[in-house]
Amino acid sequence: MHELSLMDSVVETVVEELGSQRIAVVRLEIGELSGVAVDALRFCFEVCTRGTVLADTALDIVMIPARARCRSCGGEHATSSLMAACVCGSFDRELICGDELRLKEVEVV
Repeated sequence: MHELSLMDSVVETVVEELGSQRIAVVRLEIGELSGVAVDALRFCFEVCTRGTVLADTALDIVMIPARARCRSCGGEHATSSLMAACVCGSFDRELICGDELRLKEVEVV
């Protein structure tokens, strides 16, 4: 379950950077093709923040849709998989967004 180690790193980073400041929201951006189980990540946030200064902090997750650029036609399109062909028929595509896992912002009270 890599979500636990991911969330442990997020919580550790926020605590190290902001110390004992009161935090209202931790906001993450997660790409639709990142391979992260969002429900598991939410559960891990509750586990990792228990007993810390983040115990009453809300977790906000913003999902980033996946987009790919076709190397054949140059078109950019939404995608749910790089295994699907471009509208031109080519499978030679590169993911340009949708695989990120980013600590976007922290709201301090």
